[in-house]
Amino acid sequence: MKLAGLKSTENAHDESVWAATWVPATDNRPALLLTGSLDETVKLWRADELDLERTNTGHCLGVVSVAAHPSGVIAASASLDSFVRVFDVDTNASIATLEAPPSEVWQMQFDPKGTTLAVAGGGSASVKLWDTATWKLIASLSIPRPEGPKPSDKSNSKKFVLSVAWSPDGRRLACGSMDGTISVFDVARAKFLHHLEGHSMPVRSLVYSPIDARVLFSASDDTHVHMYDAEGKSLVGAMSGHTSWVLSVDVSPDGAAIATGSSDRTVRLWDLNMRAAVQTMSNHTDQVWGVSFRPVEGNGNWGGRLASVSDDKSISLYGYS
Repeated sequence: MKLAGLKSTENAHDESVWAATWVPATDNRPALLLTGSLDETVKLWRADELDLERTNTGHCLGVVSVAAHPSGVIAASASLDSFVRVFDVDTNASIATLEAPPSEVWQMQFDPKGTTLAVAGGGSASVKLWDTATWKLIASLSIPRPEGPKPSDKSNSKKFVLSVAWSPDGRRLACGSMDGTISVFDVARAKFLHHLEGHSMPVRSLVYSPIDARVLFSASDDTHVHMYDAEGKSLVGAMSGHTSWVLSVDVSPDGAAIATGSSDRTVRLWDLNMRAAVQTMSNHTDQVWGVSFRPVEGNGNWGGRLASVSDDKSISLYGYS
């Protein structure tokens, strides 16, 4: 397996680009790349050329997360202005605005069926679940404090929730916190199941394997990438190679590889059989906040693409084979 640099777009945004995800193809158009930036805008890019399709405004502070509905019809962006904006991908028409108190929105993701949007609740130490039919809040999953003789008031700030990931069957939701713990929930019962431990610093990104609902990957400021059996509560593998914080992780649609982006300015490709980095890409000149593999389309094609975004304001596109 390998990555080949295809295209880089410098100054894709006016400021740091902190978020990227692919909007699935629809009957009328191919997949698009969605990016969010501290310049308060969200942009949509054509997949192969990285040509700008549209610029969306509507936030009054930087955009920290973007999410695409599995239908490819709608998407959401979350900003430091404490709002989540849900919009029509093709027209930019606003569908809903979800309000959260300051610092209550970090990462978010639609569930595989598209019925629920999970939003990492930042300082509230919870994950909020929104119904995508009514845009009503349907649940708030609170992260339990770590067990100890005297939980201090300070421990709650450590539970600041940064990242969320749905299992491919939609039954589990994992979230990563500032203190390095990962919490796993049974979504149907809105019930906390257990913590996954092993990281010593913030867990900024999580993703489940598309081929095994038990396998969860995590990226942390402790420079490590972990692979867990999220049901058995066990650490299956710890992968190291980055020399600084690992800010993002994504898994290839075939489940054979993961890609990571780091503040060491590199993108790395990891072979999961070997549990080792097989390639390092140095396209960016500043920390890499997001990596995202293009999803499989209805016809089974997925085009073998990976995108990365960075504080250097650029987007890079790679071929994956």
